[in-house]
Amino acid sequence: MAVSMPRIRGCVSRHASCSLLKQTRIFLALRSKIHCSAPAPSGLLFSLHKRGILKDSFPEGAAQDQLPRLLQSAPQTVYCGFDPTTDSLHVGNLLAIIGLLHFRSAGHHVLALLGGATAQIGDPSGKTSERDRLSADVVEENARGIRESIQRIFTNHELLFHDSSRPLGTVDVLNNRSWYKSWGVVDFLSETGRHFRMGTMLSRHSVQSRLKSPDGMSLTEFTYQVFQAYDFYHLNQIYGCRIQLGGTDQLGNLMSGHEFIHKVSGEEVYGLTIPLVTSSAGDKLGKTAGNAVWLNRDKTSPFELYQFFLRQPDANVEGYLKLFTFLPLAEVERLMEQQREDPSKRLAHKRLAAEVTKLVHGKEGLESAKRCTNALYHSSVQALEELSDDELQELFSEAPFHELLLEPGTTVIDACRKVGAIPDGPRGYRMISDGAVWINHKREDKPEQVLIPKLHVLSNGLTLLRVGKKNFYIIKWLSL
Repeated sequence: MAVSMPRIRGCVSRHASCSLLKQTRIFLALRSKIHCSAPAPSGLLFSLHKRGILKDSFPEGAAQDQLPRLLQSAPQTVYCGFDPTTDSLHVGNLLAIIGLLHFRSAGHHVLALLGGATAQIGDPSGKTSERDRLSADVVEENARGIRESIQRIFTNHELLFHDSSRPLGTVDVLNNRSWYKSWGVVDFLSETGRHFRMGTMLSRHSVQSRLKSPDGMSLTEFTYQVFQAYDFYHLNQIYGCRIQLGGTDQLGNLMSGHEFIHKVSGEEVYGLTIPLVTSSAGDKLGKTAGNAVWLNRDKTSPFELYQFFLRQPDANVEGYLKLFTFLPLAEVERLMEQQREDPSKRLAHKRLAAEVTKLVHGKEGLESAKRCTNALYHSSVQALEELSDDELQELFSEAPFHELLLEPGTTVIDACRKVGAIPDGPRGYRMISDGAVWINHKREDKPEQVLIPKLHVLSNGLTLLRVGKKNFYIIKWLSL
């Protein structure tokens, strides 16, 4: 969405500047004591705190006093940013989207901001070295993939999870490239740079940690907090946005935005942080850590997403149900009680996996995940027969896929040799007769057995061939 550029308002009076500077110094002195206690025991913020979605808030005391009153006074506008450094978001980003969904369900307006400009700069927060530079074309392509992911999740939430008796707030997906493309570097620095102080910028944890690292920090990365602060200002001026959501690693950037807006316009704005999602080993779930579970189907299938949550350690499940689902907390407690009564049924794990998969991929994605689960882990021939070609390839993503002509008299050993599943000669023959070959979940130990329709060749024209424990081959049979 293209929007007109506002001009930054003139500097405040000298007296006001001194007052604001004093407030800023006090604020920075308290930065290590950012408020993280529970907000007032009512309303949206209290609910988010109980679910574990709300971690910190600032200015200090905002979640107990000003913010609850503001949220109750009228619908507010809340934003969260996502830099398109790759073409899909991941599970580590999902909690931020869920935070926006909770605000929207409560009737507030939400903005998902794609950093089409800031992705070319690179956020240093939580990084030990500078990101690889991305071209404008790559960033634009990435932004398209992330926009599709966010819009799909918001649509799924509205259709499948929202109580239709309650009015929803609006949602907009924006790209900050639309307002930076008209700025010249000299004009931008002249009008915005004068409001930032080097001492404050240098004191940020993200800057300090990088300055002490072997690679140091580039000027490009150092300016990232200026751009993110201006994003907040721009959204505040154009959309009336007064609340920003971000991960705990974004705290310094959120503070920069708060200070910048307060200096320039005198308006009070607020920041809320959400916890970073970590693995059972304590590692941040994200692409940098190399353990990303993606939200776009072409990178992580619904089956893989379903299995990721289904396989969570028992200790994670209750917390994840509160964080990643919209189940009432009383229902979460009932599920956990049922789980404790009969852990073998894994009811809580299954509900968690189903709720998240449905949110990310819709009902069809959840049904696909269940079909794939039944086909792979429950040896269901019916489920295998119901799989589409795409689902089969998603399920066995590492398995070779072959299209073969089904000629009359084709035998088991013929099929195995055509796809290279067994060696030629007597050794391959013995592998079959010794029981090392499975076709459609059934052991086949007769090498000369002619392939039988509906047994060896399913009604969808597919054959799942397994040799040993892990070597799968997918055959799509073509008729004469």
